[in-house]
Amino acid sequence: MTTNIKTNNGEVTISFEGRLDTVTSAEASAKIGPILDKASEVESLICDVARLDYISSSGLRILLSLAKRFKPFRVTNAQPQVYQVLETTGFTKIMTVERAMRVMSVAGCRLIGIGGVGTVYRLDGDTIIKVFREGTTMDEVRQEITLSKEAFVLGMPTAISFDVVKVEPLKEGDAECYGLVYELLKASTLSTYVKQHPKELDACAKKYAELFRDMHSIKVPANSNIPSAIERECQQIEHIRRYFPQESIDMMLSIIRSIPAGNRLLHLDLQTKNAMMQAGELMLIDMGEVSYGHPMLDLGHAYSSMVSLIGDYEKIIGMPRELGQRLWNKAIDYYLEGLPSETIKERKAQIEVLSCIRNFSWLSLSDSFPEEVVQECKAQFDQRIAQRYDYIMDVCKTFANWTLDD
Repeated sequence: MTTNIKTNNGEVTISFEGRLDTVTSAEASAKIGPILDKASEVESLICDVARLDYISSSGLRILLSLAKRFKPFRVTNAQPQVYQVLETTGFTKIMTVERAMRVMSVAGCRLIGIGGVGTVYRLDGDTIIKVFREGTTMDEVRQEITLSKEAFVLGMPTAISFDVVKVEPLKEGDAECYGLVYELLKASTLSTYVKQHPKELDACAKKYAELFRDMHSIKVPANSNIPSAIERECQQIEHIRRYFPQESIDMMLSIIRSIPAGNRLLHLDLQTKNAMMQAGELMLIDMGEVSYGHPMLDLGHAYSSMVSLIGDYEKIIGMPRELGQRLWNKAIDYYLEGLPSETIKERKAQIEVLSCIRNFSWLSLSDSFPEEVVQECKAQFDQRIAQRYDYIMDVCKTFANWTLDD
């Protein structure tokens, strides 16, 4: 039996290897003792049992005493034989116990899409997997699961992950990453569907618009775990200050802070690779940025992807730029259908202005974008925001005209 202890800025991880039984529990307790003596310095405690083959009642008492002493506390990487003991004894109901994740490979799987925080592959006819970028934490993965479930409960057709896995690196030197597996029976991305059925462009645009409208009709309750879109956007802009001077950061923040408050459900990355066509209906995937706020911000994000994307459009969106722009133009007309022509013109200008922020704030989604992509974004800033700043601020003054009661 081996007990290893690691400390990292107040987070303590205890790893058990072998058999935690009557004989070895005394030894483990003795090694853990110094931690108990410094409990005030411990902000969280994790028991990693990935290499634990067996646990007896003596070992269970160790876990119970740690769970009572430290908050937060969790047991991670429980193998089936250990998890079964913890479940049978009721420990899974009184403390957080995480099963060991199975390891999967995406070698040979068809690539569906590449986003800011991950890559989506089709595993088989029924399932897809989102592989997160290197450096994504388990807390960030859990947050996406939480947001997906909340959006589903609020009424959106959302694919729910049924498994968190570890994904083997595709090439030597890459790191193992987290992945989320989703069940999507006979589904294809909206991008793929439009390419395969170009004559249905108008019908697809209408469904795309209805997806936005249905989502924007949902009011997020105050007690929800769904975060504020404005706060998220400001955090993302602060995150990219390493790429831009203070003057540019201030310009972007002034635009975002002009957006009226709102309590509507927003996806914030609803480009056509994040909408899956299944049995003639659309459902959402990639829910990591779900927030609440004003619909104009959601539409601005989508415009940024579908119309003014910086980068390889066909690789990222999954269809030629001209086809994607046609789809967007039809969809936004359906979304705004029934409003006076002057109002439609004003709202399209508002959406375009907000898209300029997403053109750059998306760099915050990962710290590993290629340098040429970063440089292209920096080169575009002057043309898209700096040279147009007076016009942009004039449009921002009209934001208050877009009320959520009409």
